[in-house]
Amino acid sequence: MSTQTATPSPASAGQSPQGHPVVSRAQWLASRKQLLAEEKELTRRSDELARKRQQLPWVRVDKGYRFETEQGTVALADLFQGRSQLIVYHFMFGPDYEAGCPSCSCIADSFNGITTHLENHDVAFTAISRASLATLQAYKKRLGWSFPWASSADSDFNFDFNISFTDEQQRKGGTEYNYQTNDQPLDVSVMPAFMTSIAQSCGTDVATYMRDCPGMSCFIMEDDVIYHTYSAYSRGLDGLWSMYQWLDRAPKGRNETGPWIRRHDEYDHAPNSKESNCCCS
Repeated sequence: MSTQTATPSPASAGQSPQGHPVVSRAQWLASRKQLLAEEKELTRRSDELARKRQQLPWVRVDKGYRFETEQGTVALADLFQGRSQLIVYHFMFGPDYEAGCPSCSCIADSFNGITTHLENHDVAFTAISRASLATLQAYKKRLGWSFPWASSADSDFNFDFNISFTDEQQRKGGTEYNYQTNDQPLDVSVMPAFMTSIAQSCGTDVATYMRDCPGMSCFIMEDDVIYHTYSAYSRGLDGLWSMYQWLDRAPKGRNETGPWIRRHDEYDHAPNSKESNCCCS
Protein backbone atom coordinates (compact mmCIF):
# COMPACT_ATOMS: atom_id res chain seq x y z
CA MET A 1 0.00 0.00 0.00
CA SER A 2 1.36 3.44 -0.94
CA THR A 3 2.37 5.72 1.92
CA GLN A 4 2.35 8.88 -0.21
CA THR A 5 0.16 11.75 1.04
CA ALA A 6 -2.12 13.38 -1.48
CA THR A 7 -1.26 17.01 -2.29
CA PRO A 8 -4.00 19.31 -0.94
CA SER A 9 -6.03 21.16 -3.53
CA PRO A 10 -5.57 24.97 -3.58
CA ALA A 11 -9.02 25.46 -2.02
CA SER A 12 -8.37 23.06 0.86
CA ALA A 13 -4.99 24.78 1.39
CA GLY A 14 -6.78 28.09 1.94
CA GLN A 15 -6.43 29.50 -1.54
CA SER A 16 -8.61 29.83 -4.62
CA PRO A 17 -7.38 28.16 -7.83
CA GLN A 18 -5.66 31.46 -8.75
CA GLY A 19 -4.15 31.97 -5.31
CA HIS A 20 -6.54 34.28 -3.49
CA PRO A 21 -6.99 33.53 0.25
CA VAL A 22 -10.07 31.43 1.09
CA VAL A 23 -11.29 31.45 4.71
CA SER A 24 -14.29 30.55 6.81
CA ARG A 25 -17.33 32.85 6.98
CA ALA A 26 -16.31 33.92 10.49
CA GLN A 27 -12.78 34.85 9.35
CA TRP A 28 -14.18 36.72 6.34
CA LEU A 29 -16.55 38.66 8.61
CA ALA A 30 -13.69 39.70 10.90
CA SER A 31 -11.70 41.00 7.91
CA ARG A 32 -14.76 42.70 6.47
CA LYS A 33 -15.47 44.54 9.72
CA GLN A 34 -11.87 45.70 9.86
CA LEU A 35 -12.17 47.13 6.35
CA LEU A 36 -15.56 48.63 7.24
CA ALA A 37 -13.91 50.78 9.90
CA GLU A 38 -11.58 52.22 7.24
CA GLU A 39 -14.47 52.73 4.80
CA LYS A 40 -16.40 54.67 7.44
CA GLU A 41 -13.37 56.85 8.13
CA LEU A 42 -13.07 57.55 4.40
CA THR A 43 -16.78 58.46 4.28
CA ARG A 44 -16.37 60.88 7.18
CA ARG A 45 -13.32 62.40 5.50
CA SER A 46 -15.26 62.72 2.25
CA ASP A 47 -18.09 64.50 4.08
CA GLU A 48 -15.55 66.89 5.57
CA LEU A 49 -14.06 67.63 2.14
CA ALA A 50 -17.55 68.28 0.74
CA ARG A 51 -18.11 70.89 3.47
CA LYS A 52 -14.77 72.50 2.66
CA ARG A 53 -15.71 72.69 -1.03
CA GLN A 54 -18.85 74.59 -0.06
CA GLN A 55 -16.78 76.97 2.08
CA LEU A 56 -14.45 77.98 -0.76
CA PRO A 57 -14.57 81.68 -1.64
CA TRP A 58 -16.28 82.61 -4.90
CA VAL A 59 -15.09 84.48 -8.00
CA ARG A 60 -17.48 86.85 -9.75
CA VAL A 61 -18.02 86.06 -13.45
CA ASP A 62 -18.52 89.26 -15.42
CA LYS A 63 -17.55 88.09 -18.91
CA GLY A 64 -20.46 87.79 -21.33
CA TYR A 65 -20.04 84.21 -22.50
CA ARG A 66 -22.41 83.05 -25.25
CA PHE A 67 -23.32 79.48 -26.12
CA GLU A 68 -25.21 77.73 -28.89
CA THR A 69 -27.97 75.46 -27.56
CA GLU A 70 -31.12 73.79 -28.84
CA GLN A 71 -32.95 76.90 -27.59
CA GLY A 72 -30.71 79.20 -29.63
CA THR A 73 -27.83 81.48 -28.63
CA VAL A 74 -27.87 82.00 -24.87
CA ALA A 75 -25.82 83.58 -22.10
CA LEU A 76 -24.25 81.74 -19.17
CA ALA A 77 -27.14 82.90 -16.98
CA ASP A 78 -29.61 81.15 -19.28
CA LEU A 79 -27.91 77.80 -18.66
CA PHE A 80 -29.16 78.01 -15.06
CA GLN A 81 -32.71 77.47 -16.41
CA GLY A 82 -34.21 79.44 -13.52
CA ARG A 83 -32.22 77.62 -10.85
CA SER A 84 -29.67 79.12 -8.48
CA GLN A 85 -26.85 76.65 -9.19
CA LEU A 86 -25.21 75.28 -12.33
CA ILE A 87 -22.87 72.33 -12.82
CA VAL A 88 -20.94 72.15 -16.09
CA TYR A 89 -19.13 69.11 -17.40
CA HIS A 90 -16.31 70.15 -19.74
CA PHE A 91 -16.66 67.41 -22.37
CA MET A 92 -13.62 66.80 -24.59
CA PHE A 93 -15.04 67.42 -28.04
CA GLY A 94 -12.92 69.91 -29.95
CA PRO A 95 -14.03 71.66 -33.13
CA ASP A 96 -11.82 69.37 -35.22
CA TYR A 97 -13.00 66.11 -33.60
CA GLU A 98 -15.30 63.77 -35.50
CA ALA A 99 -16.40 62.01 -32.27
CA GLY A 100 -16.25 62.83 -28.59
CA CYS A 101 -13.51 61.58 -26.29
CA PRO A 102 -14.27 57.94 -25.33
CA SER A 103 -13.46 58.59 -21.66
CA CYS A 104 -15.78 61.59 -21.51
CA SER A 105 -18.38 59.53 -23.35
CA CYS A 106 -18.10 56.86 -20.67
CA ILE A 107 -18.65 59.42 -17.91
CA ALA A 108 -21.55 60.97 -19.83
CA ASP A 109 -23.45 57.69 -19.95
CA SER A 110 -24.60 58.46 -16.40
CA PHE A 111 -25.74 62.03 -17.07
CA ASN A 112 -29.24 61.16 -18.27
CA GLY A 113 -29.98 59.52 -14.94
CA ILE A 114 -28.83 62.40 -12.73
CA THR A 115 -30.12 65.46 -14.58
CA THR A 116 -33.71 65.26 -13.34
CA HIS A 117 -32.60 64.73 -9.74
CA LEU A 118 -30.21 67.69 -9.88
CA GLU A 119 -32.86 69.94 -11.40
CA ASN A 120 -35.24 69.08 -8.59
CA HIS A 121 -32.54 70.09 -6.12
CA ASP A 122 -32.15 73.59 -7.57
CA VAL A 123 -29.14 72.58 -9.69
CA ALA A 124 -29.04 72.91 -13.47
CA PHE A 125 -26.67 70.69 -15.43
CA THR A 126 -25.14 70.94 -18.87
CA ALA A 127 -22.17 69.61 -20.79
CA ILE A 128 -20.17 72.18 -22.75
CA SER A 129 -17.79 71.51 -25.66
CA ARG A 130 -16.09 73.50 -28.42
CA ALA A 131 -17.51 71.40 -31.26
CA SER A 132 -20.37 72.88 -33.26
CA LEU A 133 -23.89 72.40 -31.96
CA ALA A 134 -24.83 70.32 -35.01
CA THR A 135 -21.88 67.98 -34.37
CA LEU A 136 -22.79 67.63 -30.69
CA GLN A 137 -26.43 66.95 -31.49
CA ALA A 138 -25.53 64.23 -34.00
CA TYR A 139 -23.23 62.52 -31.51
CA LYS A 140 -25.82 62.87 -28.75
CA LYS A 141 -28.41 61.16 -30.97
CA ARG A 142 -25.97 58.38 -31.85
CA LEU A 143 -25.39 57.51 -28.17
CA GLY A 144 -28.97 58.01 -27.04
CA TRP A 145 -28.34 60.88 -24.64
CA SER A 146 -30.87 63.51 -23.58
CA PHE A 147 -28.91 65.75 -21.18
CA PRO A 148 -28.37 69.42 -22.16
CA TRP A 149 -25.24 70.06 -24.22
CA ALA A 150 -24.06 73.50 -25.30
CA SER A 151 -21.44 74.57 -27.83
CA SER A 152 -18.85 77.16 -26.77
CA ALA A 153 -17.36 77.31 -30.26
CA ASP A 154 -17.49 81.11 -30.45
CA SER A 155 -16.61 81.75 -26.82
CA ASP A 156 -13.53 82.06 -24.61
CA PHE A 157 -15.26 79.93 -21.97
CA ASN A 158 -13.14 76.78 -22.39
CA PHE A 159 -9.90 78.74 -22.51
CA ASP A 160 -10.76 80.85 -19.48
CA PHE A 161 -11.49 77.74 -17.44
CA ASN A 162 -8.23 76.09 -18.53
CA ILE A 163 -9.60 73.08 -20.33
CA SER A 164 -8.77 74.17 -23.90
CA PHE A 165 -5.50 75.38 -25.37
CA THR A 166 -4.32 76.97 -28.58
CA ASP A 167 -1.89 75.47 -31.06
CA GLU A 168 0.56 78.24 -30.12
CA GLN A 169 0.37 77.34 -26.43
CA GLN A 170 1.14 73.73 -27.28
CA ARG A 171 4.12 74.68 -29.47
CA LYS A 172 5.62 77.25 -27.07
CA GLY A 173 4.48 75.91 -23.72
CA GLY A 174 2.45 77.76 -21.13
CA THR A 175 -0.63 75.61 -20.72
CA GLU A 176 -2.31 75.50 -17.32
CA TYR A 177 -4.33 72.44 -16.39
CA ASN A 178 -5.34 70.89 -13.08
CA TYR A 179 -3.81 73.85 -11.22
CA GLN A 180 -0.36 73.29 -12.69
CA THR A 181 1.46 75.25 -15.39
CA ASN A 182 3.38 73.37 -18.05
CA ASP A 183 6.03 75.60 -19.62
CA GLN A 184 7.31 72.85 -21.92
CA PRO A 185 6.16 72.53 -25.54
CA LEU A 186 3.98 69.54 -26.27
CA ASP A 187 6.10 66.58 -27.44
CA VAL A 188 3.78 63.99 -28.94
CA SER A 189 6.71 61.58 -29.38
CA VAL A 190 6.72 60.86 -25.64
CA MET A 191 2.99 60.28 -25.41
CA PRO A 192 1.85 56.71 -24.58
CA ALA A 193 1.06 54.67 -27.69
CA PHE A 194 -2.61 54.37 -26.76
CA MET A 195 -3.01 58.16 -27.10
CA THR A 196 -2.66 57.77 -30.87
CA SER A 197 -5.48 55.24 -31.00
CA ILE A 198 -7.69 57.46 -28.82
CA ALA A 199 -7.02 60.47 -31.03
CA GLN A 200 -7.74 58.40 -34.12
CA SER A 201 -11.03 57.23 -32.60
CA CYS A 202 -11.96 60.91 -32.39
CA GLY A 203 -10.94 61.45 -36.01
CA THR A 204 -7.89 63.56 -35.24
CA ASP A 205 -4.21 63.51 -34.29
CA VAL A 206 -2.72 63.52 -30.80
CA ALA A 207 -1.83 67.23 -30.69
CA THR A 208 -5.30 68.29 -31.84
CA TYR A 209 -6.93 65.83 -29.45
CA MET A 210 -4.95 67.25 -26.52
CA ARG A 211 -6.07 70.83 -27.13
CA ASP A 212 -9.12 69.96 -25.04
CA CYS A 213 -9.18 68.39 -21.58
CA PRO A 214 -11.87 67.08 -19.23
CA GLY A 215 -13.16 68.89 -16.17
CA MET A 216 -16.19 70.11 -14.27
CA SER A 217 -17.08 73.55 -12.93
CA CYS A 218 -19.76 74.84 -10.57
CA PHE A 219 -21.48 78.22 -10.49
CA ILE A 220 -24.06 80.00 -8.37
CA MET A 221 -26.30 82.99 -9.12
CA GLU A 222 -27.34 85.51 -6.47
CA ASP A 223 -29.25 88.71 -7.34
CA ASP A 224 -28.52 88.13 -11.04
CA VAL A 225 -24.75 87.94 -10.43
CA ILE A 226 -22.92 84.73 -11.34
CA TYR A 227 -20.01 83.38 -9.29
CA HIS A 228 -17.60 80.56 -10.05
CA THR A 229 -17.38 78.33 -6.97
CA TYR A 230 -15.43 75.18 -7.84
CA SER A 231 -13.64 73.30 -10.62
CA ALA A 232 -11.99 69.88 -10.78
CA TYR A 233 -9.92 68.21 -13.46
CA SER A 234 -8.08 64.97 -14.25
CA ARG A 235 -8.31 62.46 -11.37
CA GLY A 236 -10.45 65.01 -9.54
CA LEU A 237 -13.24 63.64 -11.74
CA ASP A 238 -12.72 60.06 -10.58
CA GLY A 239 -15.78 60.04 -8.34
CA LEU A 240 -18.01 61.03 -11.30
CA TRP A 241 -17.26 57.79 -13.14
CA SER A 242 -20.20 55.69 -11.95
CA MET A 243 -18.70 52.68 -13.75
CA TYR A 244 -15.47 52.92 -11.75
CA GLN A 245 -17.34 53.14 -8.45
CA TRP A 246 -18.89 49.76 -9.23
CA LEU A 247 -15.64 48.24 -10.48
CA ASP A 248 -13.83 49.37 -7.32
CA ARG A 249 -16.18 47.07 -5.41
CA ALA A 250 -15.93 44.11 -7.80
CA PRO A 251 -13.62 41.20 -6.85
CA LYS A 252 -10.98 42.13 -9.43
CA GLY A 253 -11.36 45.90 -9.11
CA ARG A 254 -10.54 47.97 -12.17
CA ASN A 255 -8.42 45.12 -13.54
CA GLU A 256 -6.82 47.26 -16.24
CA THR A 257 -3.94 45.77 -18.21
CA GLY A 258 -4.53 47.20 -21.70
CA PRO A 259 -6.67 49.87 -23.46
CA TRP A 260 -10.32 49.02 -22.96
CA ILE A 261 -12.61 52.06 -22.62
CA ARG A 262 -14.94 52.41 -25.60
CA ARG A 263 -18.05 54.35 -26.45
CA HIS A 264 -20.93 52.16 -25.35
CA ASP A 265 -21.90 51.27 -28.93
CA GLU A 266 -18.37 50.10 -29.79
CA TYR A 267 -17.81 47.19 -27.37
CA ASP A 268 -17.59 43.68 -28.78
CA HIS A 269 -18.54 42.31 -25.31
CA ALA A 270 -15.49 40.03 -25.24
CA PRO A 271 -14.76 39.01 -21.62
CA ASN A 272 -11.30 40.51 -21.36
CA SER A 273 -9.75 43.24 -19.24
CA LYS A 274 -7.43 45.89 -20.56
CA GLU A 275 -5.42 48.93 -19.55
CA SER A 276 -7.27 52.15 -18.93
CA ASN A 277 -7.17 54.57 -21.82
CA CYS A 278 -8.53 57.32 -19.60
CA CYS A 279 -7.30 60.79 -20.43
CA CYS A 280 -7.70 61.70 -16.73
CA SER A 281 -4.93 59.50 -15.37
